[in-house]
Amino acid sequence: MTDLAVISSLALAATHPDSAFPRFHPRPAQGWINDPNGVSYIDGRYHVFFQYNPLSARHSQICWGHVSSPDLVRWEEHPLALSPQPGGPDSAGCWTGVVTSDDGVPTAAYSGVKDHGGHSQVVIARGSSDLVTWSQDGHIAASMPADPLVTAVRDPFIFRFNGARYAMQGAGLADGRAALLLYTVDTLDDWKYQGIWLTTADPVAGEHTPAEIWECPQLVQVPTGEWVMMFSLWLSGDDHEHANGVGHLIGSLTPDPETGLPVFTPVTGGKSDLGRDFYAPQILQLSTGSVDCAPAALLWGWANEGPGRDGRRGRTQEEIDDAGWSGVLTHPRVLSVVDGSLVVAPAPEVLAYRGAALEMGAAGSVAVPGFAEVLVRGSGSPAGSIDLVLGSGPAAQVVYSGSLAEGEELRIFLDASLVEVYRTDCVATTVRAYPAPGESWKLTLPPGATADVWELALPR
Repeated sequence: MTDLAVISSLALAATHPDSAFPRFHPRPAQGWINDPNGVSYIDGRYHVFFQYNPLSARHSQICWGHVSSPDLVRWEEHPLALSPQPGGPDSAGCWTGVVTSDDGVPTAAYSGVKDHGGHSQVVIARGSSDLVTWSQDGHIAASMPADPLVTAVRDPFIFRFNGARYAMQGAGLADGRAALLLYTVDTLDDWKYQGIWLTTADPVAGEHTPAEIWECPQLVQVPTGEWVMMFSLWLSGDDHEHANGVGHLIGSLTPDPETGLPVFTPVTGGKSDLGRDFYAPQILQLSTGSVDCAPAALLWGWANEGPGRDGRRGRTQEEIDDAGWSGVLTHPRVLSVVDGSLVVAPAPEVLAYRGAALEMGAAGSVAVPGFAEVLVRGSGSPAGSIDLVLGSGPAAQVVYSGSLAEGEELRIFLDASLVEVYRTDCVATTVRAYPAPGESWKLTLPPGATADVWELALPR
């Protein structure tokens, strides 16, 4: 396979007719996308699947789209991986799930819904060795638990602990609590339900991850030994707005002395992204070894379209329909825990998009192109805010505003309508903003802060 073929997804994006379309975050040119699914690293290649409606920019008839990369930089778009099967357990959509290797066979385990409004079941599909061709026979590995307290279940996630394979699903309970359900998975074809594993009744979980349903649950171990559990915090009335966003818990995983089943004990937690346009991340566990094994875990998230918030102009549904596309996946992000807090940083590989240097050590008001990487540094503790502004005059929008403490850096990636901001030893901030014709970006810096600016370019 040639480099030109591998980079085709991003090369085509440069010719997209919509100026808000991202050029450095792979996705199909048309259609709706949301949750990243099946994120995996198999035979030296990263695979990212995602919920996808190729027929319109609306959330319906969800399939799985698929892109892959050898290096997190050059991406190839593949045909549809999974599609709703008429009369099957996924006839109303192939929803969130994971991909794992089952004795060398790529296997997807995902939420299938038979009827709109019905309960989800864990459906299994098998893939070819290159993960491009999939066989869907409607096999159900786990159905809705018989427990009357459990009213909603979704989004299976598989993890390993002490040499055994387990799975969990997010859930909602009749008494209003969000919950996790635990399964033993001796064989992927038949999951054994072990009961309600964790709920928002836990004081740490209730404080840091409040929700009515924990969606898209994730669980990975970082090199320092802690376990990071992450949830998308669903509330009734959410319509792709998700006011509670995404939260995480940091704690330990130990075996129950009687059953040997894993017990997760949360110690602390917090927000996993500080922006309002981020939801449904999926984490890939790469290693669990010493601190020299980096990265141990990579995360992708969904940046949705929206009506605009915090003084930012958004897009109406009519504008989204006219554009013909909706949703972006973030850059891959490295997860770690530093001094008991979650740290999220861009994967080092994305620096390959760094093109020509436009500014070095600039101060004051700095012009930024629509496709850019910006590195902001401070001398001491600059007094005042760092503002990323779109437009000028009364119509100007402050898309991001933040301060800079001594020793901190801000790394900003601007890709048309997607802004990702990474702060030293902190989680990221993900926001969307849509330039009108003739509008430009600028960064205003307080005294003591400087910025380096590069334009983004595809690697040769």
